[in-house]
Amino acid sequence: MLFGMYAPVPHVTVGSKEITRSVKGALGPLPPGAVDPAFTLARDVLRAADDAGFDLCLYAERHLGADFEAWILAAAISSWTKNIRAMPAVHPGLWHPTLIAKMAACLDRLTAGRSAINLVTGWNEVEARMYGGDILLHEDDRYVRAEEFVAVLRGMWHETPFSFDGRFYQVKESQLLLKPATVPEIFTASRSERGLEMVAKYADWWFLDYDKSATDLAGVEDSLRRAMDGMNRRAAQHGRKVRFAFNPFVAFGKTDEAALDHAKALLTPDEPDADVRKMMSRVGPAMKSGCIGRPQKVRDQLMKYTDMGVELFLLKFVPTVDAVHEIRDEIVTPLHGYRRQAAAAE
Repeated sequence: MLFGMYAPVPHVTVGSKEITRSVKGALGPLPPGAVDPAFTLARDVLRAADDAGFDLCLYAERHLGADFEAWILAAAISSWTKNIRAMPAVHPGLWHPTLIAKMAACLDRLTAGRSAINLVTGWNEVEARMYGGDILLHEDDRYVRAEEFVAVLRGMWHETPFSFDGRFYQVKESQLLLKPATVPEIFTASRSERGLEMVAKYADWWFLDYDKSATDLAGVEDSLRRAMDGMNRRAAQHGRKVRFAFNPFVAFGKTDEAALDHAKALLTPDEPDADVRKMMSRVGPAMKSGCIGRPQKVRDQLMKYTDMGVELFLLKFVPTVDAVHEIRDEIVTPLHGYRRQAAAAE
């Protein structure tokens, strides 16, 4: 059982005063000697997560916004951590795989093998055009390109010189003279039929999602089981096994009702803008996963997902050091201890 979190950056974070201050001041200079409050928040929260036993941090990427660039932030934060893995996102439509192969090798060596990659096929056409790329939003070719992207990454990590002749990428005797400390794993979250095939053939991990028509927790669980069963069949056809991750929103209270009220209060800003409303639309579904309530209820629900086959929980919560400590005490420490006891009993 592994636990992760998102690095606190504007487009995946709600309820953070530090992020709000960072966004409001993003278009102006900082005072002499000052550091952006978003970086200070990320540094402090992720150092706490590192000490708390979190296993992974996803650095989401958005160029058209006040967010720090994911790879730069991941490298900067990793200099402060010792255990947690850094997983920056990458969009094939904006980067060439040979360059990402080098960047990932550098990050992996700087972190002693604590890196991974979140492969994102993308959705923001305006951002992609503005930053010199494309996302092939309405074509299955986006998944062909993503498959070739991963093939080039892995080829560069294993062979020197490396050549590749694909539809989207042509690489001729490229030399990567700095190999990664390990082989970084590939995570992704594609949902379409062609995207699922890409996951089955190339991904190490798949971020699960449930059918949005599910109206209760039983429906969410049933949807996840069907999704995992389907991916297991797909991957087996290619002689592979894909591991499963899930992104529940977590909040605690003395009663389930108090926990829900607390979560709503944390996530409801006084003056919501368009970006916050968009983020709320993403967080809202994660609140249906049954992980808001009394701590024992949340632990029981996570154990249930683990028994279904989920191995990593990328937890969503309002990022503060206190929240990390609470999750450490109520989830990470007791569930890691439970698993160790169960393994010893076997």
